[in-house]
Amino acid sequence: MPSAFERPSLVRDGVYDHLRRAVLDGDFLPGERLGEAELGARLGVSRTPVREAVMRLTQDGLLVAEANKGVRVRQVSAEEACATYVVREELDGLAAALAAANHTAGDARQLREALARLGAAREEDYRVQTRLDLAFHAAVTAAAHNLPLAELARGLEQRVALIKHQTRTYNAHPDTAAGHAAILAAVLARDAGAAREAARRHVRTFAPLVLENLGVRPHA
Repeated sequence: MPSAFERPSLVRDGVYDHLRRAVLDGDFLPGERLGEAELGARLGVSRTPVREAVMRLTQDGLLVAEANKGVRVRQVSAEEACATYVVREELDGLAAALAAANHTAGDARQLREALARLGAAREEDYRVQTRLDLAFHAAVTAAAHNLPLAELARGLEQRVALIKHQTRTYNAHPDTAAGHAAILAAVLARDAGAAREAARRHVRTFAPLVLENLGVRPHA
C-alpha cells in the first residue's frame, strides 16, 4: 500500500510531493491512468490541489495528459532510455568522484546505512528495492555537496525511476550488490578516480539489460 498521506500547511505542495513520491516509488506504474476524483478521495482533499499537482507532474515529465482520457504515468521509449543511460553514466561518475573528495563523516554514515538498507531488502520486493536503490544513489549525490549536480540529478532520477518500474529487470542482478559495494569503497577511500570508474561501470553493466527488455539492442 502507498505510504500514508500527511496533510501539510500548504495542501497543494503536499499533494504534489506525495504524488511525485508515489510515482517514483512505483505506487503508480508507467501506463497507469490516474483520476483526479479518486486521488482526491484517497488523500482526503478536494480536486483543486490534485489538479494543480497533476499539472506540475505533467510539466515534470512524470505524467502525460491525453485529450478526453485524463492523465497516466508516462512510459519511456527505448530511445529515451538509451539517451538517459548515456547521461546517467557521466552524471553518476561525476557524483561519485565529487563524493569521494567532499564527503563528511555524516555522509559516510548515511552511505553505509543506505547500502545496508538496500542489502536487507527482500529480493522479490521490487518496489522497495527500487526505492532503496535510488536512495543509495541519491546519498552519493548528496555527499558530493554540489548544488547544480543535485538539481540535474533530481530530473535524471525521475527518468531512471520510470525506466526501472517499466522494465523491472535488474535490481536483483548478481552484479548489482558488487557494483554498489565498489562505489561505496572508492568513495570512502577518497579515491575519486576509482569512484568515478566504479559508478560508470555500474551504469554500463545495466544499460544493455534495460534496452534489451525494451526490445532494442544497444549499439556496440
